[in-house]
Amino acid sequence: MRYAYAITAALLAGGTTTALVLQQPLSAQVAQNAPGTIAPATPRPGAPMSFADLAARLQPAVVNISTTQRVQVSQNNPFAGTPFGDFFGQFGGGTDNNGRPVTREATSLGSGFIISPDGYVVTNNHVISGGPGDGSKPVVSAITVTLPDRKEYKATVVGRDIASDLALLKIEARNLPFVEFGDSTRTRVGDWVVAIGNPFGLGGTVTAGIISALHRNIGLGGAYDRYLQTDASINQGNSGGPMFDLNGNVIGINTAIFSPTGGNVGIGFAIPAEEAKPVIEALRKGGHVQRGYLGVGIQPITDEIAGALGLPKNRGEIVARVEPGQAAARAGIKQGDVIVRVNNQDVTPDNTLSYIVANLPIGSRVPIELIRDNKRMTVTAVVGQRPPEEQLAQADGFGEDDDQAPNDSAQASSTALGLSLMALTPQIATQLGVQSTVQAVVIANVDPSSDAAAKGLRRGDLILSINQTPVTTPAAASAIIAQAKRANRDTVLLLVQRGNAPARYIGIGLNKN
Repeated sequence: MRYAYAITAALLAGGTTTALVLQQPLSAQVAQNAPGTIAPATPRPGAPMSFADLAARLQPAVVNISTTQRVQVSQNNPFAGTPFGDFFGQFGGGTDNNGRPVTREATSLGSGFIISPDGYVVTNNHVISGGPGDGSKPVVSAITVTLPDRKEYKATVVGRDIASDLALLKIEARNLPFVEFGDSTRTRVGDWVVAIGNPFGLGGTVTAGIISALHRNIGLGGAYDRYLQTDASINQGNSGGPMFDLNGNVIGINTAIFSPTGGNVGIGFAIPAEEAKPVIEALRKGGHVQRGYLGVGIQPITDEIAGALGLPKNRGEIVARVEPGQAAARAGIKQGDVIVRVNNQDVTPDNTLSYIVANLPIGSRVPIELIRDNKRMTVTAVVGQRPPEEQLAQADGFGEDDDQAPNDSAQASSTALGLSLMALTPQIATQLGVQSTVQAVVIANVDPSSDAAAKGLRRGDLILSINQTPVTTPAAASAIIAQAKRANRDTVLLLVQRGNAPARYIGIGLNKN
């Protein structure tokens, strides 16, 4: 064991010595990745090129970002409830002897890159937000930017954009090495890329891989759920760091990973430069990003929803709600419409409605093609301005916190969906805390073996419509479901509301027995 440790120590020491050889900043104030500064390299037959020259040139412009904040320590007193509880309470966290919260100073780490010689630094918004959630409220007390030569600078926040998860910082320094954005629209699947960052706080680390996919939607929703996917190793602490092409251009900002383990499994995501550059330019000018807005709550067309409506899957998005007074309402768009084309662009999983609309000029008149009652029609909408993300977040959600259930002696009617339904009486509406004007049937029971249970439906949920037809009685609901079975449909489309949260469409499979 003694010999094994000695060998390990020698290897680590050798790696450390190598890592401390840093490229010095150039005196000439040109971008580190300016045209002509990086000699093109040709891979040897059958082998990839070396990334050494590229990494040496680019690493000086990539920085470590650390934040400091005060966090409340959770209660962890093993002597709580015993005569020794008060004595050891000060070490256990939670609250002190006077009942005041006990806090500790905590730090977090991320990456960033310098985009100008006078100290503008790009990173992710979540790196400087310092807490969970949507990052709308920064709670960090200090931000420190550390260059590869270990010089440290206190940073100020120039601007932040929650929707794109981007932030622009400023440090007071001159003649800094910097890099520039490239054109990510020319990126192709299979292209080599290099990621530089500070995973796990280890310091400047270079990894390489290829572009695995373009326009990847990872389920975050919104206008910027459109990422470059790579197998270059990205881990915690890489957030905010740059992704380069082989010409040294910043084509992405490393932001997220998909990982069951918390570490790299070869699936990382970067914000494309084509999305990031306009946002950063707007923040640098002291403004905020303006995005187009229709005023609709939308859902993707899942296999079940497509089957229930008799529509092709992966085409269009269904309108779950329409905000009164907004562009969609004024254009005549209704709940249940399937929007398939906007401004002559098809709505697909790779080209979502949110993305298309967000990038339209505010005030522009655009044609919107939709399907209503199996008929195609076109309306014209005047694009509005997207409200702040905090305001939009309050309107989202399926009401997961509402766990009410009806308590009524009325008889429930079973359906082929594995649901027992009841009429929504004023008494039940009061129990559920919903408005008495709601027209729906209420779920009294859910078969745990049914597809409805698998999709998360539960006792107390309201069904407003089935297959786009409003329902107010269990008999009407059963009739629509029976009609779907006679038409050999595999699924039906429910509009479901939980509590007073916005309603959502859910496709439910029919029982075959």
